[in-house]
Amino acid sequence: MKSFTEINVLDHGGEEFLAYTSQPVSTPKAAIIVIQEIFGVNEGIRAKCDEWASKGYLAIAPDLFWRIRPGIELDADVPDQLQEAFGLFGQFDQEAGIRDIEATIREARKMVDGGKVGAVGYCLGGRLAFMTAARTDINASVGYYGVGIDGLLGESHAIAHPLLLHIPQEDHFVGPDVQEKMHDGLDGHPKVTLYDYPGLDHGFAAQMGKRRDEAGAQLADSRTEAFFAQHLA
Repeated sequence: MKSFTEINVLDHGGEEFLAYTSQPVSTPKAAIIVIQEIFGVNEGIRAKCDEWASKGYLAIAPDLFWRIRPGIELDADVPDQLQEAFGLFGQFDQEAGIRDIEATIREARKMVDGGKVGAVGYCLGGRLAFMTAARTDINASVGYYGVGIDGLLGESHAIAHPLLLHIPQEDHFVGPDVQEKMHDGLDGHPKVTLYDYPGLDHGFAAQMGKRRDEAGAQLADSRTEAFFAQHLA
């Protein structure tokens, strides 16, 4: 079942934002928060929610750009929309975004009767997945091609629950020097797992569009599915 859930904002009384929600046909085994790219909760993010629901999870994707403009949906393959997305990234308040993710975690836990909640994010969402692991009580987190994680490594000591990061080695937004810093800072962390993907670029696991690499996406997604099966059980 597909619908939208109203999430109450943590830091402003009375305000709320919407989260696309996909429910499994049977009782959900856990909840997964799908964290958007810079393109909003678009068709691809909704499709990822629906896919998790087909695997037995409650999946919920909060509209993190609602403070800029509710309901933004952009296509990475359309040049003008890609440029608009970069502009939105510059406007986005990441601290407020983490609070909105925390509010979504609380709501998702209620929806699965106090069960476990995971998060999976892409691009901007991959960065936010790292921040979520360090700053909230999420049970497990996964980040795909997160940007700027080297600048967040000082928070890694606060990661108390499992975190998985997918790193395409040809990411034109996250160069080899940044990837090296990520490995240096995280390889020894008992809660963090990093997977490298030789030859793949940013966006390789997009649900649809020109960026997707089918083999790479299937491999990364299979690892994510196994990770959540282990840590959200």
